[in-house]
Amino acid sequence: MCCRRALVRLLFCGIATGLAALPGRVSAAMSILIWPINPVIESSQRASSLWLENRGSTAAHLQLRIFEWTQQGNENSYAEQRDVIGSPPMMRIAPGQKQFVRLTRPDPLPAGVERAYRIVIDEVPVDDGALPEEGRGVNFQMRYSVPLFAYGEGLIGKPQLQGKPRHESDGAQGLGWSVVTLAGKAHLEVRNQGSMHARLTQVSLEAGKQKTTVSDGLLGYVLPGSVMRWPLPEGARARGEGVLRARINGGPTLHILTRLP
Repeated sequence: MCCRRALVRLLFCGIATGLAALPGRVSAAMSILIWPINPVIESSQRASSLWLENRGSTAAHLQLRIFEWTQQGNENSYAEQRDVIGSPPMMRIAPGQKQFVRLTRPDPLPAGVERAYRIVIDEVPVDDGALPEEGRGVNFQMRYSVPLFAYGEGLIGKPQLQGKPRHESDGAQGLGWSVVTLAGKAHLEVRNQGSMHARLTQVSLEAGKQKTTVSDGLLGYVLPGSVMRWPLPEGARARGEGVLRARINGGPTLHILTRLP
């Protein structure tokens, strides 16, 4: 299993995880459009869905895989799994056409549990003779990555779609932060002791009238029970005693996170 996880981690090098920070839909090189970018499988559901649209001028041949996503040692880790099934796993989408993908999790999760996955969609190289001979020298393929979260009873991934207040599942509860020094450089460490993931955007450190922007866009995810670290800009160490503000899971407000001792 360790070897398998290591292999999968290598496969993920270069994945465009930052694409998930874009609002509404994911696209790359104006080729494949993917929506929604934040699918969930609620406790009352056994499936969710994705749509893929080919915005290119040639047919797209795609392979879809779903990996279990965990965080260990301040790093993301991915492993093969059989809990969630993506169908169809192989696709051919003609130019201008859409493809429906069903994401099925037959077995319910235990109450109060969130499980994280990564949907990985690879463009598969196919020589269909559509390009002239002189245009076949470079065949650049894209990889797309979309997070998927599944929930047990008592947790709600998208409360606003079920008429629930967003604060019930905004991911901010149980988050704490500190500034640690590694190899002489200051790092922001965020610990998630809550029951749901936290997607951190618009992160800043503030001390008095001084403000250090850690990330204007997506900083990263912290899964339940995990700790993640990110390097801080130069000079942030002195302001590590201040206040950390962040937008959590795209919520409407900036949260002030709890500082850990």
